Amino acid sequence: MIDSPSLDGAFGGGSGGGIGANPASPDIRPLGFLMDVRLQVSVELGRRRFRIADLLALGQGAILELDKLAGEPLDIRVNDHLIARGEAVVVADKFGVRITDIIAPAERMGNLL
Repeated sequence: MIDSPSLDGAFGGGSGGGIGANPASPDIRPLGFLMDVRLQVSVELGRRRFRIADLLALGQGAILELDKLAGEPLDIRVNDHLIARGEAVVVADKFGVRITDIIAPAERMGNLL
C-alpha cells in the first residue's frame, strides 16, 4: 500500500470534515488558492484515425471526415476528461462555444477511472 498525505489538511478539514466542515476553524483556507491552477481546456469537433502515410499525403484544402455529424454537440474537455457538451457560436467575428449540457458529477468521476 502506498502512503499519501491526506488532502483534508490542505482544505482545512482537520478531522475528515473536508471543505467547509467548520467555518469557525482558523485553519480553513478559502478556495482562492486554486484559482491559479492551470488546466487544459479543449473543444472537440470529432475524431478521426488514419495512417501516418495518409496524414503526410494531406495538402492545403484537404477535407477530413470526422465521426460526428454536423449539428451534433461538441465535446468540452478539461485535461482530456469530458466535462460538458456545447454548440459552436460566433460572437463578434470570433468562434466560441455555448455550453448546453454539463456532465453529471457521478458520470465525470466514472470517466476518471
